[in-house]
Amino acid sequence: MTVLPYLVAVWIFLIGCYGLATSRNLIHAVGCLAVCQSATYVLLLAVGYRDGGTAPVYSDIKPGSRPVVDPVVQALTLTDVVVGATVTALLLALVMQVSKRHGTVDPDELRELRG
Repeated sequence: MTVLPYLVAVWIFLIGCYGLATSRNLIHAVGCLAVCQSATYVLLLAVGYRDGGTAPVYSDIKPGSRPVVDPVVQALTLTDVVVGATVTALLLALVMQVSKRHGTVDPDELRELRG
């Protein structure tokens, strides 16, 4: 097994974290957070990958005759995509409300939100 998918996942995560740390716009920050979460898709799929693996449908093959991929990891990845889309939509709705109430999406100009 190669480490390339793991390195790609780390690279995507670090790019998202860099964008999140340097963002001066809340919409850009939400997008960078979505990029960070997309690294988990790559990581989950890398964990579940098997060389020469097929779908885990045993109607045409004898069980144990060839490797199959783990369907649980694929289901977790699909769940991660759905949760990521939901969180992104919720955060964008919150950014829209902040923009309506305060007239800006720059975090430095939102002095009323500081504790």
